[in-house]
Amino acid sequence: MPTTSEAPSGGEDFALLAGAPESPVILHVPHSSRRIPANVRPGIVLDDAALERELDHITDAHTDAVAEAAAALAGTTPWRFVNRTSRLVTDPERFPDEREEMAAVGMGAVYTRTTHREPLRADGTDPEPLLARYFRPYARAMADAVAGRLAATGRAVVLDVHSYPTEPLPYELHGTGPRPPVCLGTDPFHTPPGLLAAAREAFAPCGETGLDSPFGGTYVPLEFHGRHPGVSALMVEIRRDTYMTEPGGPVRGGPDGPGLRRLAAALAALADAASA
Repeated sequence: MPTTSEAPSGGEDFALLAGAPESPVILHVPHSSRRIPANVRPGIVLDDAALERELDHITDAHTDAVAEAAAALAGTTPWRFVNRTSRLVTDPERFPDEREEMAAVGMGAVYTRTTHREPLRADGTDPEPLLARYFRPYARAMADAVAGRLAATGRAVVLDVHSYPTEPLPYELHGTGPRPPVCLGTDPFHTPPGLLAAAREAFAPCGETGLDSPFGGTYVPLEFHGRHPGVSALMVEIRRDTYMTEPGGPVRGGPDGPGLRRLAAALAALADAASA
């Protein structure tokens, strides 16, 4: 059965997990959850078996565990902002308007199509209730987290933690490009060369690192995007076969398998480099 529950109150749809007061780093984990709140489930047209399959494909499984292990390994503990609901509820990393290119395949801030371009929600579904209930509170809380790091340290570094399948899925707009073990997504304003160089060095033990393929860009809260030079950001996209059984299976070698440990150590090294 899909993971469902009653919609929680307050901030239980996401969590900000405190790091060291002197750390500017936030490990952002937006797509690791499979949770579909009970009030959202009726709006999804898939039956339970099909929804489970879609969650297997769309969820960045175990990226919360990678971030948790990295935080424990880091010399200066980074902060973590973790989404507790599935991206099938709302996707906090999409633009909520015409700027979002993924809207062309029904995968804007509120998805109407699946990874295989099949119906997920009925045509004409009004996204506003979901945006109001889930998307905007998440965006506000993440902006507040970034503002908190700016106030405390004078800067903020968002490391956006994702994963992606070995083989492209039909929804991908740029699926024909390279699919390295680690893809680093950049923003021309918010990704300084030093941060990118530190990421390449940190993830070298994990295999080849690529740039902006098959996924590009990185997450910055909209109120800072393109405006605040004190906010740096980098997306880390991990190819799933390097640490887990695809499409939505367990970590290879158990919860603390060698692939996950290697990735966590690399992410910890990057967090420490970004904190220095």
